[in-house]
Parts: sequence; C-alpha cells; structure tokens
Amino acid sequence: MLKRYLALGVIYILNCLPIKKNKIFLFSYYGSQYGDSPKYITEYILKSYPKGKFDVVWAFNDLMNKEHLSGFRKVKTMSLKYFYELCTSKVIVTNFRTTDLFVKRKGQYYIQTWHSSLRLKQIEKDAECSLPHQYVEMAKKDSLKCDLLLSGCEYSTKIFKRAFWYEGEIFESGTPANDLLFNPGLDVRKTVLERLKLSTDIKIALYAPTFRKDGDISVYDLNLNQVIESLTQKFGGKWFLLLRLHPHLSLVSKKIKSSKNIINVTQYDDVQELMYASDILITDYSSVMFSFLLTKKPCFLYVPDLKSYIENDRRLYFDIKELPFTSAITNEEIKRNIREFSFEGYEEGVSKMLKIINSFEDGNACEKLLNKIEKEIG
Repeated sequence: MLKRYLALGVIYILNCLPIKKNKIFLFSYYGSQYGDSPKYITEYILKSYPKGKFDVVWAFNDLMNKEHLSGFRKVKTMSLKYFYELCTSKVIVTNFRTTDLFVKRKGQYYIQTWHSSLRLKQIEKDAECSLPHQYVEMAKKDSLKCDLLLSGCEYSTKIFKRAFWYEGEIFESGTPANDLLFNPGLDVRKTVLERLKLSTDIKIALYAPTFRKDGDISVYDLNLNQVIESLTQKFGGKWFLLLRLHPHLSLVSKKIKSSKNIINVTQYDDVQELMYASDILITDYSSVMFSFLLTKKPCFLYVPDLKSYIENDRRLYFDIKELPFTSAITNEEIKRNIREFSFEGYEEGVSKMLKIINSFEDGNACEKLLNKIEKEIG
C-alpha cells in the first residue's frame, strides 16, 4: 500500500512535465512480453517511418531477456524511468487493462488494441458474474481513460458497444497483430523454426488452449503423440507439435519438458509468429482460433470440459457447432476429426464465418492506425 501511494505521488509530480508530442509508450500483457498488436504497431513504425519520427518506448518486467530487441528504448515496469516515460508520452498503447497507476493526462491519447480480433468466450460486462470484482472496477476505470478501441470485425464492435463499459470511438480497421497473417512471402516461418532448432521441411501442429479460472490443468489431457500419429497418417510428412499454454499458466508450463516431437513454446512471446509457422491449430475456447481462421489452414477444437466450462467459467458467444472447426470431447473424437477432415468443406465454412462476423481484416491495420495517430497528434 505504501509503494502505491509513493507511486501516485511520483506520478503527480511527473504529470506536471511537458508531454513529448512524438513519444509512443507501449506494453503488452502488463509488460510480460514483446508481442500482440503493440509489437506489430512498433514493427510498422520502425519499417515505415524515418528514424526519429517517433520516440518509441516499451515497458518490460524483465529487461535482461529483451536485450536483443532494438530500434526503440526500453524501461523496466514500475521503475522511476517507467513512470517518467509513461507520464510524458503523447500516445499510450496496450492490449490489456491499465491500472490506476496510469493517471491519464489531458492531451494524452490512449489506444486500447485489446488482445483478440474476436473471441468465443464472453468478456467484460457479458461475463461480469465470472470476473473478480477488483478486475471489473479496474476495467470500468480503464474504459473511461480510453480514447480509441480497435475492432477486427463488426461482430466485435457490437460486443464492445454492449460489454466494454466504453462509449468512445471504435476504430473498425482490423487487428495490427493479424497483419502478419496476410503476408505469406515473409521468412517468419524459417526464423521461428531456426529459433526452435527445427528443420524447415517439417510440418507443425500448434496446440494452444486457454486457461480455466480455477487453474485446473487436468483438462489438458490431449494425447499429443496420438495427434502427431493421426496428422502423419492424414497429411503425410514429418510432424512436430508445439505446446503453448496461456500466459496465466507460465509457471505450470515450466514444469513441462519437451520431448522428441513435442516442444513446449509457452515462453515464446509471439503467438502470431507461431500461428504463421504452423500448418494446423488445435485449441479449445481461445481467441487464437479467429486469427488462425484468416489463414484458412485447418483448425480443430478439443473441448473435453465443454459443459462444465460454460456452466462454471464463461458462456460462449457462438454455439460451438456453428463454427467452421470440428470439435471433440475425447481423444478418439479428435483422431476421427483429423482423419475425416475435408479441405473443401472447411474452406466453405471459413468463408461463411468471415461473412457472418463481417471481418475488417485485410493486412493493413497498422498502416490505418498510424495514419489515424498522425492526424490525432498533428
């Protein structure tokens, strides 16, 4: 409590300093990673603008593991320098809620990218009864500070208007993180595989389930070796499976050891790169399914706790049977779904889904957002 009051005192003083017009302050998942839309906004700035046009600052919890990043300045979260940069930045960008230690100033422009273009599980006000009271109060205050909220599709816009405790501008321009998925000619796959010490001639399955509010890990009982065997029989080639648990389960994930064909990539910051490099996705209720949808590559759902999840965790925005992805509640069922997969039927389902949600994704979300920022800051 004392630290909080000291921080608020520091913020009060620093908020008297001039705002630097070209300074953009970014962080992702409370400083835990360099990823999601804030990363792709940064990469676009570094690629598309002359050096010095924008003063880009990132906040990280652990600076030691971010030494390889270049092109922008870095600060440690909750340090004096962190508060200085935050208080004197013109533009603030994040993908999650800010706490009351972001005391927004008149003249600052706060952009909320959120952390998915669309989602299956209900969020914010729609899921208020499932969320901690402290989070709900923080979210309401955060929405009052927000100047711009990004939307990836018309369906998301409707959710935000109803459930985000927000009455400001919604920018229907797509999701910056998803721009990567519209650029098939990049060397990202090669880079990812080299980083994981894998050959480029293999095939990749990504298993990326979400978390449960009770921390239950027994639901992650997918037989990964059987999945690899089924994929090999169906599609041919040599398959590896990447396991990426939700960031909330990072401590649990550290206990999982990689094996011959199964690699734990939970500590890999950027799930977008993993999706880009993967040939198929297996998930449950995670929003990654809707990003992967844009690639039109096969996606399978493994939902062994479907009934209890809806009753005890979150209700869903879609009936799971309405989605273009097959779903399974047992290992035998997912083996059958892989065996019976039809590209033709799947592509028809994907096209239908994109029309239903009226997607705004076209690979140019970063460009549109930076044009918007330039107009706002003059």
